[in-house]
Amino acid sequence: MSTLNISITDDMRKWVDQQIASGRYANASDYIRDLIRTNQSTTDAIRLALIEGEQSGTSSLTLEDIIEMEFPSREDIQTLK
Repeated sequence: MSTLNISITDDMRKWVDQQIASGRYANASDYIRDLIRTNQSTTDAIRLALIEGEQSGTSSLTLEDIIEMEFPSREDIQTLK
């Protein structure tokens, strides 16, 4: 296993210490490894979604059509502005 030394702000260190104190993580290394695994999974999921989107072809829908499908009421659309 490799060792990596990093510098973080005091606030970040407090956050890490709180995560350890919660009992979910044994130490800072355990917490950082979990963050990296989570980031790897998220990045992989985004990459796969982008590939799937590219392979699905071109949509005939306009941006306005998509917004209307997602936010059918005018009140919902206004909250986006």
